[in-house]
Amino acid sequence: MDLVFTAEHDALRAATRGLLERHAPESAVRAAMESEDGYDPAVWRRMAQEIGLQGLIVPEALGGSGADFVDLGVAMEELGRGLYCGPFLSSAVLAATALMTADDEIAARKYLPDVCSGSLLATVADDGLLGGRDHPVPAATWSADTVRIDGRVGYVLDGHIADIFVVTARDQDEAGLYLVDARSAGIATTLLPTMDLTRKIAAVEFRGTEAQRLGERGNARRVLTRVGDLATIALAAEQVGSAQRMLEISVEYARIRTQFGRSIGSFQAVKHRCADMSVDVESARSAAYNGIWTAARQTDDAQADADQLAVAAAIAHSCCSEAFTRVAASCIQVHGGIGFTWEHPAHLYYRRAKSSELLFGGPAEHRRRLATLLGVTATA
Repeated sequence: MDLVFTAEHDALRAATRGLLERHAPESAVRAAMESEDGYDPAVWRRMAQEIGLQGLIVPEALGGSGADFVDLGVAMEELGRGLYCGPFLSSAVLAATALMTADDEIAARKYLPDVCSGSLLATVADDGLLGGRDHPVPAATWSADTVRIDGRVGYVLDGHIADIFVVTARDQDEAGLYLVDARSAGIATTLLPTMDLTRKIAAVEFRGTEAQRLGERGNARRVLTRVGDLATIALAAEQVGSAQRMLEISVEYARIRTQFGRSIGSFQAVKHRCADMSVDVESARSAAYNGIWTAARQTDDAQADADQLAVAAAIAHSCCSEAFTRVAASCIQVHGGIGFTWEHPAHLYYRRAKSSELLFGGPAEHRRRLATLLGVTATA
């Protein structure tokens, strides 16, 4: 299998870009990020009704489009390019993948159709998934046929607006996944201040909150490892889209901005910076596309697939996150004084770059994981 974009992929890319340009331009992004919910429900509905983005990787039998991961990669790249402000990563990627991977057909049939239609917002509550270390895991306590969750999850993507949570909780000595309805008693959410104003994170506390087990007992590590790898690759595609847009903005500005009677793009320092940005973008694109291809490729060997997916995710994150940060910083430098102003979008992309660089673990952490996967022995 080769990663080749078909006419259908091109149509999806054009439709997604067109929708964002019409209904979520920069002014709309700023309005959404300054709102309490952090997204525009009207744009969210259009994404579901006009293109079906929220259900791209969900099977048709469960209310989705039944597309493969290449389609999701195309969509994520365009969402990154447009700096989309909304719960797509948390609901359509993290939670949807968790529901499909947990091997709980009843829960999947109950919740996934509404997730795909955009009428239900879901997220995953697990600090370790977002890159936290030594985090306490909430406890699951059984009483007769009822299970209740007690504990705090410090970092939950879009936790303040989620309708359901996929929560990691420890039942005696095993960590499993549980579904919690946000309307249940005993839930307190606190929206956290973040560097990336376009991506909301909340702390969620469960106080004797009623829940239901998702899948088999003790399945958290198996499910969330795959969820994390797929989400990391999806994030890499988003980073590539954002970096590409930063490159385009920089090149256009260097072409039209004049200084000393010449366009600044004619100056060697600016030309070299733009060339370095282009190299970063294309290198990141290769790493992200390798991850997308690996995620889309299915074989009969589940363990081999998991190992290859983990390697591809580690490469994609460590390469794309740093490349995006460098490109976003260079974009500000090319623009000079105006690049530092609140009115220019460069700082919004830079904030997204620095935030996503640490999402699902930092580059150094992914390189250590890659070394372990490849059997490389660390030296002093």
